Amino acid sequence: MPTLTVAAARRTALAAQGFAAARPSAPATRRTVWKALESTKLLQLDSVSAVVRAHYAPVFSRIGAYDTALLDEAAWSDTARRPRKLVEYWAHEAALIPVQDWALMRWRMVEYRHGRWNGMRQVTQRNPGLADDVKGVLKEFGASTAGEIERHLELDRPRSKDHWGWNYSDTKVVCEALFAAGEVSAPKRVGFQRHYDLSERVIPPEVYAREIDEADAVRELVRRAAAAHGIGTETDLRDYYRLNRRQTEPAIADLLDAGELTQVAVAGWDKPAYLHTEARTPRGITGAALLCPFDPLIFFRARTERLFDFHYRIEIYTPEHKRVHGYYVFPFLLDGELVGRVDLRADRNTGVLRVPGAFAEPGHNNARVVAELAGALREMADWLALDTFEVGERGDLAPALRRELSSRLRV
Repeated sequence: MPTLTVAAARRTALAAQGFAAARPSAPATRRTVWKALESTKLLQLDSVSAVVRAHYAPVFSRIGAYDTALLDEAAWSDTARRPRKLVEYWAHEAALIPVQDWALMRWRMVEYRHGRWNGMRQVTQRNPGLADDVKGVLKEFGASTAGEIERHLELDRPRSKDHWGWNYSDTKVVCEALFAAGEVSAPKRVGFQRHYDLSERVIPPEVYAREIDEADAVRELVRRAAAAHGIGTETDLRDYYRLNRRQTEPAIADLLDAGELTQVAVAGWDKPAYLHTEARTPRGITGAALLCPFDPLIFFRARTERLFDFHYRIEIYTPEHKRVHGYYVFPFLLDGELVGRVDLRADRNTGVLRVPGAFAEPGHNNARVVAELAGALREMADWLALDTFEVGERGDLAPALRRELSSRLRV
């Protein structure tokens, strides 16, 4: 069994995720955005907007500044000239996936036919007719928010006080249950609020009609996860689409038999790894990128630690006094290594990109890290139409970063 160094595995993973390609010199187009998505296969959605919504950031990390309307159009617009290219579903958590991949999730929709979790199932059980009522409203009125559906149904139901539903109304929970079951989809968002409609109106007919056996669908998902990883363990491949071991082990065996994967060892890893047949291992990776907490390169924290020797945890739900690095921390990728991290906040009212904390990783040239980080922050601020910076006191890079950014503003 061939053995790779961790450094080689890291370069392979970075290339698979699109970080070995040169950034486009011309303004980004829909095709440029789609090329980034060909590497990641999916974009995780998240409600936190401390800097920018999670699905926008990975594209920026790979191609630089772009018009986010290009991504919005691909996901939440559908015309004869420009048909929808992305659709929402539960892939790696809530995510945007290529429309064609929706059919690969039918087995999961069957699993979720009564809801994704127990609290959701309880709501649907105590409202046995509400799902049909919701679908009736959508059939008559088209894409609607949960609140609009409630008004059509003339409902004024109290919201749950339980933490599990973020105080969702029963109607909202049922809408989410129908979404999980594949009966409704999200043709658009306004202010990041889902509008629901019947899936047959959102998903192209040929995709909506496609029935794929679970084993075949899982094999294809593992194939896509392997391409997105370049190299990965069974747990890595399993996590990308939130599969389970019972599903992934037979799929990996099939892909090994077909010659699409090769089993390899990575020095220091305690599990075998699987190298995608089309993966490449460049001699070096250059360039800088800020990675949001939900970037596909790092959203599986165990893999991030194995590849980069970088312990990373999101601290959004950690009480402020217990946070180590901050509320919304971006790891900083430089020449193929994670060399630091910055806590960031975009204050659009004042036009300020706030940096409450900036922290170095050991073993790197901090002077160069600061210079490159300042450039990456300037690029992000320009992309977000922010004019200036405010660097806080936390972290060993903060004083030097403050001076560097100040000097660039003066110039």
